[in-house]
Amino acid sequence: MIRVRLDYVLLDRRMKLKDLAEDTGLAVNNLSILKTNKARAIRFSTLNALCRALKCTPGDLIEYVPD
Repeated sequence: MIRVRLDYVLLDRRMKLKDLAEDTGLAVNNLSILKTNKARAIRFSTLNALCRALKCTPGDLIEYVPD
């Protein structure tokens, strides 16, 4: 299973979802879907915006968890 670790990265950076939305230009509801691991896909442009705003790599945001 692929898991999005956005909640942990935000917690580590002491950042709120609203602040991330403002920094990235992404909608809060779309970020919430990623944060709660309900997303079925993620665009590279979204991943790029997240990495830029959070100063991280895709590997910091996405992890593989064996079933």
